[in-house]
Amino acid sequence: MQTQFGIYIGIAVVLVVLYQSDVFLEGMYADDFMMQYILETVGILATIALVPLSLKLFSVKLNKIIKGASFENSLKLYQQWSNIRLVILAILTYMNIFIYYMTLNSIGGLCALIAITASIFCLPGEKKMREELNLVTENKENKENEELI
Repeated sequence: MQTQFGIYIGIAVVLVVLYQSDVFLEGMYADDFMMQYILETVGILATIALVPLSLKLFSVKLNKIIKGASFENSLKLYQQWSNIRLVILAILTYMNIFIYYMTLNSIGGLCALIAITASIFCLPGEKKMREELNLVTENKENKENEELI
């Protein structure tokens, strides 16, 4: 999962570098106020909708599907839903980077930063993954049983 997160951030950095080095055109809608309004509204509404959705969707799937599955299946489902959550946030980030450079207004950049910040909280460590899959309690119970013997 850390590799996918690195690729996600790497693509975002490459997009910014390509726009900053004038490989991609920027400011196409800087003087078109109606198009600016439409793009910025889409970016804001998408950010408002998709950031909480990606976080809550994973939580719901974790509680309903993943925890009830077998160990091997729960790991696969955990990986799958983590990837779906990261893809949602990646699309949102790239879209808002595009909006920022097309309108040259900071709203798209701020929405992209919100999506990146949310994705940082989605990157699970081993400890967090064990807790979410209830592997910590099983290990503690095993240690307690071993101590009793």
